[in-house]
Parts: sequence; C-alpha cells; structure tokens
Amino acid sequence: MSRSSGGTGEFTYAASGVDIDAGERAVTLMRTAVERTRRPEVVGGLGGFAGLFALDTARYRRPLLASSTDGVGTKIALARQLDRHDTVGVDLVAMVVDDLVACGAEPLFLQDYVAVGKVVPERVAAIVTGIAAGCEQAGAALVGGETAEHGDLMDADEYDLAATAVGVVEADAVLGPERVRDGDVVVAMASSGFHSNGYSLVRRVVSAAGLDLAATPAGLGRPLGEVLLEPTRIYALDCLALVAEHGVDGVHAFAHITGGGLAGNTARVLPDGLQAVLDRGTWALPAAVSLLEEHGVPREESERAFNCGVGMVAVVAPEAAEAAVRLLTGRGVPAWVAGTVAGGDTGARLVGTYR
Repeated sequence: MSRSSGGTGEFTYAASGVDIDAGERAVTLMRTAVERTRRPEVVGGLGGFAGLFALDTARYRRPLLASSTDGVGTKIALARQLDRHDTVGVDLVAMVVDDLVACGAEPLFLQDYVAVGKVVPERVAAIVTGIAAGCEQAGAALVGGETAEHGDLMDADEYDLAATAVGVVEADAVLGPERVRDGDVVVAMASSGFHSNGYSLVRRVVSAAGLDLAATPAGLGRPLGEVLLEPTRIYALDCLALVAEHGVDGVHAFAHITGGGLAGNTARVLPDGLQAVLDRGTWALPAAVSLLEEHGVPREESERAFNCGVGMVAVVAPEAAEAAVRLLTGRGVPAWVAGTVAGGDTGARLVGTYR
C-alpha cells in the first residue's frame, strides 16, 4: 500500500503542497488497523507497490471473479462539517462489498483511494481505520491503497474516497434475475440509517430548514448529526450465511438498496414478466426520513432518494422465507417478509401505508 505525500523552500515538494513526511506518518498511524484485516491468502504486507492475493483455485469448481467500485459521495461533507472522520470508511466498504454480494460473491480484498487537499496524518488515519473496520465486518482484506495530496485542486480540509473490491463466486451459484420465480418471497433487511445515498438532498433540507446538527429532534433519540453519520450496515457476511444455509435453490437474488430506492433497486433483480409487490405496512418509516418529509421532501421523492428503512432485500423461495428471517434476525440484522413476486407487469412497486 503506497501512501504518497519534505522540506522547506520555494521549490520543494512540501512548499508545493505535498508533504511526504506527513504521508508516512499517516501510514504509521493506520498500520495496526490495516493489518487486522489480513486474510491467509494475502501475500506481503503494507508498503508494496501492489497488493498480492493468492486465490486457492482448488477450493472452487469454476470460480468467477466479481468486482465493484464506488465512493461515499456527499456524506463526506457532513463528516467534514462535524469533524468526525472515523465512520465514512465503513460507508465506503459497504458500498462496494454489498454490491458484490448481490450476485452471491464472497468479498476477498479491497483497495482504497483517498484524495486530500492536505495530509493531516490523524485525519487520514481515522478515515483508513474506518475502512479497515468495514473490511473486518465484511471479511475482506485491505491489501492496498493510495493517499494522494492534491493541494492545487482541493482545500486543505477537503477529501474524497473511492474503493474497488474483488470477490469470488462459483459460476453455477451466481444469483440474479434468472433464478427468480413466480411465488418467491421478498425478505427485507433493516438499514442502519440513510447509508450513503441521498445526502445531497439531506444536506439541502438541513440547510434550508436551519436544522441544528447538534440538536436532538423528537423521535430520533440522539443528535441529528450522529443520526446522519451513522455508518452503513454491511450485509455481506449475513447474505453469504443465508446462501450457505439454503443454497441457490432457496436464495435466488439479493438487491442492495442504494440510490433509486427500494422499488428501483428491487426491480433490478426481477426478470421480465415478474413483479415484486412490497407492503409498506410491514415496517415503520424511519423517524429521520419523516423529519425530512416534515420539512418539505415529498413521499415519492423520499422513496426514490432514500432507502426508507430497508438496506438490502433477499428474494427467496417461499419455503425458505421463515427460516431466512430467523437466521438474519439471529445474526443481529432485523428482517421480515416485506412482499411477494408474481406474474404481471415487470418491476417492483410499493403498496399500503407505513406502520
């Protein structure tokens, strides 16, 4: 993992806005957290030019590698505003590994890219420590990364994050629309909050309404800023446990509920001619979403921009539904039957009213 960023004077790298010494200190501060993510397949350690991972192909019949790339988006602006940087790394990992597991892939390793206006070692270390914590939750190794200091492009306190993760799935165990059948059941998994989507709208409402991030609005139970920075729930290992328990005959598809909302993302795992009908009456709209609606966000827009309380869904055979809910709930992920799949129009739609 290279972490780029010495000297004084007009024509030194440091005077030009890149502090190599600060970058090296950041690596020292994050080293322990990164090493905790190590898997047996990782070859070498922190500091190499490339991350090496020895995939044991003997474990698989016909392995397919899966990859996913994403970022955190404007949730970072709230982290900067609140000067808290240890949670957005978890969000980053969640965005990529939970996309990977949607096809049934086990996350193997991840590489991050951290672009900053100025390397502040403690801040960079907090960000990467969060990334490492997310990797631990997902069972993935953090095998490499880059910290790039872009003083000419970004203000000193600005930064942005991106990551790519690689996973593996058996060719005959890939999940998706081709496995979904008429009569399947949609099992919803609760979100931990807004996750990492819709924050341009969230921030606009907070600003326009003059909401105090340090205040605790009715129904939230803690300061609004804390609620909005709540890290994204990582479902990868829970979804893999579900597949291990029921196989591809029982678990047919997963949909990661991100931008586009519950209906929009569920529709992505349905074949032509089948529709998922999701009953709002099976769960309560989160108080934070209700708060934004009270300040002008229309319900239709909430359901397109936010996850509205559901961060992942599993489409399962009807005989597996009850056991799937028990397994997920037993692993600490609140889950429930939210709807069914039936013939008719293609796509997904929400019906009923929230509890």
